[in-house]
Amino acid sequence: MFGLLAALCVVFLAVPLMGLLTQIPWDSVRSELGNRDVASALKLSLLTSLFATVLAAVLGIPLAWVLARVQFRGKSFVRSLAILPMVMPPVVAGLALLLAFGRNGLIGKGLTKIGLTIPFTTTAVVIAEAFVAMPFLILAVEAALRSSQTIQTEEAAASLGASPSRRLLDITLPMSKAALAAGLVLCWARALGEFGATITFAGNLPAITRTMPIAVYVALERRPQSAIVLGSILLVVSFLVLFVLRDRWFRAQA
Repeated sequence: MFGLLAALCVVFLAVPLMGLLTQIPWDSVRSELGNRDVASALKLSLLTSLFATVLAAVLGIPLAWVLARVQFRGKSFVRSLAILPMVMPPVVAGLALLLAFGRNGLIGKGLTKIGLTIPFTTTAVVIAEAFVAMPFLILAVEAALRSSQTIQTEEAAASLGASPSRRLLDITLPMSKAALAAGLVLCWARALGEFGATITFAGNLPAITRTMPIAVYVALERRPQSAIVLGSILLVVSFLVLFVLRDRWFRAQA
């Protein structure tokens, strides 16, 4: 019975993907990728997702360390807050960012007074992508830092006189590098595929805020072939990310 249900689950997951892959216009892929709008969306998505990952790393890794190693009141609340964007509807995330950084927003009002406008700019795309993708990095890094093996090795090094900075560089980071790499890749992949928060907070401006997922949505109405090509690229990237990380996840569970 379970085998039958498992097979049905595989079919349920595979059929939509096959529906996309079987419709790829292979004879026009090169011309579609050479299209100015498509190339612009590709370039913008790659750049913004990279910057979003850097932003997530700069802010998220220290938070992951604090959550893993520091005891303080309200820790559960902070952890819930850190992973909330992962389960929050993307459009709601975009609305929250708009109300925070918009012209009349909580922070945006002050930024506007000094001449800084964030919504509907490329910066807004980076912020939206980092906001929804950061939890993936935080969870991965925190889990690695809470590993009993890592903690025991650090304690042994401390008993031998190793300084905190030495323990960090020689023990913590090397032992956590696999989780850190996995978290960064997952964060980047999530940022690359972000749609709802981006279109709500940054809008749909060609060459400025129109990323690949938004371009897919727009192309569905006018140029379905472009939508299929862009959608297939996103699908392939997502699959490659999972394929590369599969060994690490399975080994960690073994």
